[in-house]
Amino acid sequence: MDQILSLAAGTLPEFAPADVADAAGVAGFSHVGFTIAPDQWDAAALAATKSAIARHGLKVLDVEVVWIPEGGQVDSQHRMIIDAGLELGASNILVVSSEPDKDRTAESLHQLCEWAAPGQMRVALEFLMITAVQSMDDALEIIALTDHRAAALLIDTIHFHRAGHDPVDLDAISPDLLPYTQICDGNLHCIPDFEHYLEDAIDLRKAPGDGELRVDEIIKALPANIALSLEVRSKAYRDKYPDPGGRARSVRSATIQYLESKGIFIPKDP
Repeated sequence: MDQILSLAAGTLPEFAPADVADAAGVAGFSHVGFTIAPDQWDAAALAATKSAIARHGLKVLDVEVVWIPEGGQVDSQHRMIIDAGLELGASNILVVSSEPDKDRTAESLHQLCEWAAPGQMRVALEFLMITAVQSMDDALEIIALTDHRAAALLIDTIHFHRAGHDPVDLDAISPDLLPYTQICDGNLHCIPDFEHYLEDAIDLRKAPGDGELRVDEIIKALPANIALSLEVRSKAYRDKYPDPGGRARSVRSATIQYLESKGIFIPKDP
C-alpha cells in the first residue's frame, strides 16, 4: 500500500486555504492540510476551498491550529476551527497548548474531542519547545488524562529532535495514538531559547534529505504506512519559490527522492 503524502499548510503559510488546495493539486499531492484563521474564514472562503478540493480530487488530512491558551479555556473561536474541519471533511485537528497545567489542558482537549466527534476526527496534540507541552512524555500524559478515543499524538520530526527524543522512544507507543505525522528536515542544533526555537520552526525547516535530522529513522519507527504531512516551513523556499504551485512541486519532488533513496515508499500520482 502506498503511503499518504500530504501538503501541510505550513509549507505555504502566506496563502489562503483555496490557494493551498490548488497548489497541492497541481503538484500531485493526494491530500492537503489547511490553516484556518477564524477572522478570515467565512462562507466565501469555505466555498472557494471546497471548490478547489473538488477540482483536484483531494482529501483533507488536517486543519490547524487550535491553540489552547493559558488558563485552558476554549471558546467559539476554537470551535470555529473544529467546525471548519467538519465542513471540509478533515481527518485530523492539530492542537497545541500554552496552558502549563496538564489537568486543565486535558479538560480543554476533551472538549475539543467532543466537538470533533460528529466527524470522527482525531484531535492530535503536538509537542514543541515554544509551547507548554514540550515533550512526547508530557503530551502522552495529557492524552491519557483526556480519556477520549479521539485524542491523539502528533509527532513532528523537527520538534521530536529538539525535545531530545530518539526513534527507539516510539516503540512503546500504541499505533492507535498516531493517525499521522509531520515531516521535514532541519539543522542538527538550535540555540535553546524561545526566539531561536521559533525561528527554527517557522523559517529554517528543510525538505527531507536537505538537512541533518534522522528523518528516515523516525518515519521507520512510526506505524507502517502512517500518513505523512510535509511541512517545510522555510524562508529559503518562500524566497526561491514565491509561486505556491512551484514551491509545492519542489518540496514534493525532493521528499519523494529522499524517501525512495531510504526505501520507505514510492507513491503513485493521484
